[in-house]
Amino acid sequence: MVRKSVDIAVLGLGAMGSAALFQLAARGAEVLGIDQFSPPHQLGSSHGETRITRLAVAEGRELVPLVRRSHEIWKELEARTGESLFGQVGFLAVSGGGPGQGAGDYVDRVTAVAQGEGIDHEVVDAVEARRRYPWLNAAEGERVYVEPEGGYLRPEHCVSAQLRLAVAAGARLSLDTRVQAIVPEGDHVELRTDHDTIRAGRVVVSAGAWASKLLGPDFTSLLRPTREILHWYGLESAAARAWKDAPVFIWASGLRQGFYGFPAIDGSVKVAHGEKSVFVDPDHFDRSSDEAESREFYAKAIEGRLDGLNVDVSRRATCLYTVSPDGGFVIDRWPRGERVLVVSPCSGHGFKHSAAIGEAVSQLVLDGSSRIDLSSFRLGSFDRRDGRDAKLG
Repeated sequence: MVRKSVDIAVLGLGAMGSAALFQLAARGAEVLGIDQFSPPHQLGSSHGETRITRLAVAEGRELVPLVRRSHEIWKELEARTGESLFGQVGFLAVSGGGPGQGAGDYVDRVTAVAQGEGIDHEVVDAVEARRRYPWLNAAEGERVYVEPEGGYLRPEHCVSAQLRLAVAAGARLSLDTRVQAIVPEGDHVELRTDHDTIRAGRVVVSAGAWASKLLGPDFTSLLRPTREILHWYGLESAAARAWKDAPVFIWASGLRQGFYGFPAIDGSVKVAHGEKSVFVDPDHFDRSSDEAESREFYAKAIEGRLDGLNVDVSRRATCLYTVSPDGGFVIDRWPRGERVLVVSPCSGHGFKHSAAIGEAVSQLVLDGSSRIDLSSFRLGSFDRRDGRDAKLG
């Protein structure tokens, strides 16, 4: 028996879902947000204290309008809420390896996007990089791209702020509610949950690692969850000040595992990599991690490259990425039902775009089109995309 009805339902209230819910509610839509947990939480992809953001994204120039608009929205949200959501500390992209080793072109790709989109930046050599950033042990021949507009987002705060604003604008929430099936029924969609059945006029599916389970077998190979580990290392006392003022960075290496990191916001440095190779079932995988994993990661990726970290003082957290075949996004109608809009996955580099994607989703649902062109993210576009590298995004 149908117990609830709503014009628009948003399934999954992480990065994309919380943004879509807020933007829809802000425009006066009757909207219900549904999540199987109580966001923000530690069980999906929108946690871990920080996420990198920058304008020059190596994954493709079509993403630049999204991240530009997202930066505007984050600042607008900060002004409305008084919360710190966007730490604009700058961004570095560091090349690694030598000619033909596959990593030096990362800085070239980032720089090409910056030049093509008029993004303020510079590229410095290793000597200048070490002078500015004494913790960055760049080797002779390595280059560093510097972008002042970049920085970090605070994902838990971004999600909670948008959910609060959405509720204040009239949105309803149904938390700790798992949708078991999405059933198109002509003039509406039935959402069968573990509590009841909800009748919705339109549905936005932004369920991250659980999206393929909801959307059916055609999406099993298209949206694949991966287990990622985030590491936090303590600091040697002499390095604390330099790391506190550090920008965010991505170090692409052809010789060793690439990685990315953040300033010492809480006295420790968060560093991780976007390996995206250990595929898991989001309902049944090992969320634990141990000190040996942090030591192995330090030895493979960090040792000799970053100064001042204390490998003996570390902590970890697991995170889920949901990746597509080429690391791109999917924003398109569900083939089984035109009333359902699929907004997933992030592929490990989506949080910085999420505020603008939420706004664009509200425009698609309410107006039929979005101001920012989203055609690159249609389901049929995968065979037309070039071989972009989103591993460190």
